[in-house]
Amino acid sequence: MNATASQSGVKFSDILIAALIIGIVALFIFVVPPALLDVLLVVNLAISTLILLMTLNIKRALDFSVFPSLLLVTTLFRVTLNISSTKLILGNAGNAGHVVETFGSVVIGDSPIVGAIIFIIIVLVQFIVITKGAERVSEVAARFTLDAMPGKQMAIDADLNSGLIDEQTAKQRRSDIQREADFYGAMDGASKFVKGDAIMGIIITLINFVGGIIIGMVMEGGELMDTIAKYGMVTIGDGLVSQIPALLISTSMGIVVTRSASEGSMGREMFQQLTSQPYTLMMTGSMLLLMCFIPGFPIPALIVLSGVMFTGGGLTLRSQRQAAKLLDQVDIDEAEELAEEKRKPENVTSLLEVPPIELELGYSVLPLVDVSQGGDLVDRIVMIRRQCALDLGIIVPTIRVRDNIQIGNNEYVIKIKGVEISRGEVLLDHFMALNPGGATGSVEGIPTIEPAFGLPAQWITETERERADLYGYTTIDPPSVIATHLTEIVKRYGYELLSRQQVQTLMDNVKKQQAALVEEVVPKMFSLGEIQKVLGNLLKESIPVRDMVTILETLADYGGITHDTDLLTEYCRQNLKRTISRRFVPDNRARVITLDPALEQAIADRVRQTEHGAYVAMEPEKVQALFLNLKTAIERMTGAGVTPLVLTSPTVRRHFKHLTEQMVPDLVVLSYNELEQSIEIYSDWVVNIPA
Repeated sequence: MNATASQSGVKFSDILIAALIIGIVALFIFVVPPALLDVLLVVNLAISTLILLMTLNIKRALDFSVFPSLLLVTTLFRVTLNISSTKLILGNAGNAGHVVETFGSVVIGDSPIVGAIIFIIIVLVQFIVITKGAERVSEVAARFTLDAMPGKQMAIDADLNSGLIDEQTAKQRRSDIQREADFYGAMDGASKFVKGDAIMGIIITLINFVGGIIIGMVMEGGELMDTIAKYGMVTIGDGLVSQIPALLISTSMGIVVTRSASEGSMGREMFQQLTSQPYTLMMTGSMLLLMCFIPGFPIPALIVLSGVMFTGGGLTLRSQRQAAKLLDQVDIDEAEELAEEKRKPENVTSLLEVPPIELELGYSVLPLVDVSQGGDLVDRIVMIRRQCALDLGIIVPTIRVRDNIQIGNNEYVIKIKGVEISRGEVLLDHFMALNPGGATGSVEGIPTIEPAFGLPAQWITETERERADLYGYTTIDPPSVIATHLTEIVKRYGYELLSRQQVQTLMDNVKKQQAALVEEVVPKMFSLGEIQKVLGNLLKESIPVRDMVTILETLADYGGITHDTDLLTEYCRQNLKRTISRRFVPDNRARVITLDPALEQAIADRVRQTEHGAYVAMEPEKVQALFLNLKTAIERMTGAGVTPLVLTSPTVRRHFKHLTEQMVPDLVVLSYNELEQSIEIYSDWVVNIPA
């Protein structure tokens, strides 16, 4: 019910704003009675005052983000009021209401010339000083805000990857940066409205004055001086009653665009900063006292002002000394508390936290994460997390980046759950050159091994890079080497990074579209731990889990038959045949290694089921012979430039994978039911049963 009320309130406000804008436009057409014009002019003055007071109390520009649109509406409102008052001045014998008449009589007084001069000064102050300055500040602020966006985005990504903020906070900060850029861009354009409004105010005033004289002398038959006095008063009054609100709006615009983010309102910050230097106030008071010796200066006023300055400086100085004493006392208390804390047993709870994945860098590699030195490794890590989410369908935990002086200066270490998984070495002023197999020449460099795939490579200098490119080498910069290595580690160990909390997040995401499916599966049929094991089994063999709907539907279909997570994984793989086919056989032509039917039968006969899972109880010498036969097949396919792929029957696929994963952990083992029918299969090698 609260949501319905909120929606009704929003709809009402939208209708009200639309009606007000239509009403403002209608003022262009209809003639407004003088009494109604008085009310509208007072409303205009009140709105301008309200906007000025709001700009004085905001802490940052985004707190009043609607100001550019509001500026356009108020400018339109003032223009329509000017046109309405012009209709009454020229068409109602100069009678434009009491507000216009009052403003004119107060300013003009007994001297129309003085009144006209004051009006011109007010208009020029608004046009030349405030509006022109605010326009320039808006333009510069918009340009600097856009230039600073990449640096701010990278700072947010750095805080996110270092664990200082979470995803929600990072998302909010990115949104604020975008809104800030949009705001200053809009203010840059909106300042042109105020400038045009000031010009139109001058033009309308001249039209009213000249038109009033012509109408008064030609149509009314009045004398020249009487006509000038009559229409001059209402003309200046009309100009003032529109220019004063415009002056307030222009001032508000200048305050908004010059406002920097702070913890308090503008008045509070200004007072605190102006009174923060007591000796400066006293020096100003001394200067005012010296002015008393200048003939003609108002001595009483100088003495009073000097006394105010000395009093303010003395009070500020006393308050600062009291604050310093309190601060010293606080420091003493904190030191005593710290000493007392050290005497207590050490709290090591925070030291027990183990980050899911972290990247440790040697001293010489640190510039890669320093934005001020051109390092973009943090941005690459953000892209790795996004790419893995798209490729694997999991949420990769925040990758902690930190320095480690215990490793080599040029080394980096990748850890998962606090344990080193892999390490590599990079040279910042070099490029890694890889021979893809068709290089036509040789280059000079430092021999090394590419860390992600274990390929032979060389570190070459910048001058040697151009020659390497001409010879057909693939050259990679150091950040790309680390990023590629880190990506492969995340993909290889993604099943370890998948926690129950992440599974719950995935379930919540699916529940938004498939609520009935999720409610049927979790927790009625399976726990989060069982689903985590199924997803982990898929990820362990590089099967993406993005299609969570198919996986959950499979679990729902077979949940009443078995709770064996390994068997459920096989059912899920078969229903994910389209995903598996596109991932491992992208060209619909599969060159595979097959198993002899007798070997498959032998494996099936030797499967033993225990409470901890199934295993193949085969004699060690037969396992060794099987490995040698399989190794020969893999070497033959690798030598032909084909990625090894083993194809088995569905009943023995998982058992054969478990049997061989110790020797060849990355070997892809698929079953016939996991490939689409359109795929052409060519058997390059048949693994026979060991003798």
